[in-house]
Parts: sequence; structure tokens; C-alpha cells
Amino acid sequence: MNENNNYAVKIENASVYLQGKEILHNINWKLERGAKYFILGSNGSGKTTLVRTMLGYLWPKYGAGVEILGQKFGKTDINEVRKSIAWVSPFMQKKMEAATTGVDMILSGKVGSLGFFRSATEEELSEVEALLKNMNGLHLANKYISDMSSGEQMKILIARALICKPELMILDEPSVYLDLAEREFFLKIVDNLALTHRDLTMIFISQRIEDILPAFVSGMILKSGRILQEGKREEILTPNTLKEAFGVDVELIKTQNGRLWSIVK
Repeated sequence: MNENNNYAVKIENASVYLQGKEILHNINWKLERGAKYFILGSNGSGKTTLVRTMLGYLWPKYGAGVEILGQKFGKTDINEVRKSIAWVSPFMQKKMEAATTGVDMILSGKVGSLGFFRSATEEELSEVEALLKNMNGLHLANKYISDMSSGEQMKILIARALICKPELMILDEPSVYLDLAEREFFLKIVDNLALTHRDLTMIFISQRIEDILPAFVSGMILKSGRILQEGKREEILTPNTLKEAFGVDVELIKTQNGRLWSIVK
């Protein structure tokens, strides 16, 4: 096997400019396939720009290298690469058609749109049923998006992502609009995915320390477009590093299930 095929993400010497301003500064990052990885950072740290670079919507300056799932950008069809990537983001919630049912929204993952405009086959309907059953969401199949809570909508987006059988899943601040109960329910779904889909590379992006589940055993902290720290979660999620990243003194409390909660001093 080609060495590059061992990596889901391989980025070398990547600096990204937007409107003449350097947003990402010389990013070097390798992520092995099947990893469960987090990216933590404050607003403006470069998280969104890094995601858009991984998806091929932004390009670093000349001399950089971006390889996703063994495919080198500039020498491959990015649209084909994107078919193997599931991107779950609150941005997609705002784009969902209110009159679309849960079934149609999930099936839209097969065609890369935010709606499904043909009759589904029996096999496709069986796939949807199996996905929703695993997430205790069968009641959402024929419910309209407009009648769903934010948490239910995120559940539909997860199912939409999984139906295309991705190799890489990017969870891009997925809980930012969820209330406390919705967030905890959603994180249980994410935790189950991480534990049961061992071959699926998962990247969880957040600005909230408490959202980073123990299943995400390693990660990075971004600050001002640079990698401030990278490594095992217990090595980088420390009060000193978090103070440097967020600019505040914090105390960390570890719960019995291994999650970390921060208290600003």
C-alpha cells in the first residue's frame, strides 16, 4: 500500500489567505485513517478555514500539499473525493428545506444535494430505516424538517452523512445551536458512532472543551491560525494550554465518564 493511503489527512506547509490576510500559517498535519480526532479553538482561530481547505473550497499558497484519503489536491477530481467525506455542520441546518421530510433529507446524501427529487427504491428506504433505528429516530422518517427540534435535525444530518458510507466524517461545531438536553443526546449518538465505526475517520471540531468526548483520544488546539498544541487529549487539554488558547484562567473538572468541564477562575 502507498504510504499516503495510510493517512486520511496529510497537509504540508499550508498557508491560506483570505482577502489578502493570512488565516492559516504553515500548517503541517498528518492524521491516520480510523483516527478519532478533535480540533479545539476559539472563534477566529482558523477552524473553519482548515475545514474548507480539507474540502477543497480554499487553496493554500503555492508550495503546499493537501492530500485527503490518499488523493492529492491538484492531481485528482475533488468532487469525487468529497463523495467519501461526510461534513456535518449547523450551516447545513440553515440550508435544509422546511417542507422536506426526514427520509428525503437523509436520501439526499446519496446525491449530494439538500433534497431528494425522485422516488426512493425499497433498498434505499431500508437503509434509511436501519440508520434511524440505530439512533432511535424512526419517528422522524416522515416528519417535516420544519417540525423538528435542532437536535432532531442534527440526528437527520448524521444519518444523511452515514448513508453515503463515508471514509471521513467532519463534525464541524455540530452542537453550537443545541440546548443542554439536545447537546447531550446528540453527543451520545456521536460517542456511539466513534465506538462502533472503527474504520471511519472522525474529526470533531469545537470551541467547547466539554464537547470533546473521551472517544476522541487525540487532537490539536488552534490559535490564530497556527497549531498551538497537538497530541494525546490528556497531554494538551491542560489549564496552561487552554489559558494560552482562550486567554482566560480555567480550572478543569474531570467527570467519572472521562469528560472535562472548564470553570473560568
